Amino acid sequence: MSRKKLLQGVSEVFRDVFDDDTISVTDTTTANDIEDWDSLEHINLILAIEARFGMKFTMGEVTGMKNVGEMLDILEQRATK
Repeated sequence: MSRKKLLQGVSEVFRDVFDDDTISVTDTTTANDIEDWDSLEHINLILAIEARFGMKFTMGEVTGMKNVGEMLDILEQRATK
């Protein structure tokens, strides 16, 4: 799957989790950029991303992600395996 398609899918998940159709994410998007993105919503977001793409993040991956771009990097790596 291309990075563009991954970003589109991730964007859809963000809009669904945060119930906001105006959210637009990029590689540099962080929790500071989305008002309701707190620790609880982070868990909901990770679970929704895992369900959407049919994979599981490791604890190290979850705690190490600094922005959406790093999440996309992991999804890209998994898609090529």
